[in-house]
Amino acid sequence: MSGSAEAPPPVLVLGLGNELLGDDGFGPVLIREIERKYEESASEVECLDGGTQGLALLGRISRRKALIILDAVMTGQAPGTVSVFSGDDIFLKSSHRSTTAHEGNAGELIAASRLLQELPEQIFLVGMEPETVCTRLGLSQPVEDGLPLALERACRLIESVRRELTTI
Repeated sequence: MSGSAEAPPPVLVLGLGNELLGDDGFGPVLIREIERKYEESASEVECLDGGTQGLALLGRISRRKALIILDAVMTGQAPGTVSVFSGDDIFLKSSHRSTTAHEGNAGELIAASRLLQELPEQIFLVGMEPETVCTRLGLSQPVEDGLPLALERACRLIESVRRELTTI
């Protein structure tokens, strides 16, 4: 394989989670909404449902300018609360204990990417506080109600990053 492979889109929006575990499916549900909004911008923004692939996603993260992760994150706030973290806050909030029901949470992915020196310049996490993480299909009402705000915040991040990339 040659080193001249075409560079991936500079922005990766990555939905993490397991839709078979209730609110842990927040990331995959939200990534589908974002993918619909950005399907015409595929050369700049790649949307990926990372599901529960964990550290197998490392190759997809490398060579990016920005990474925006969508994931259920247990922070102790009310269910349905949307939080946005950036930079080291993501690592600090999620690396010492699992905050999701799947392997390869945001903190683990960022830590491994950093270790491999492939961490994107900008990293963000749009997190949703789950109400229930148990075997069941569908999101709880508080998480469902929080989706529009999470979508708005994620899109605002995407647009901010895209503007920055065009001024560089």
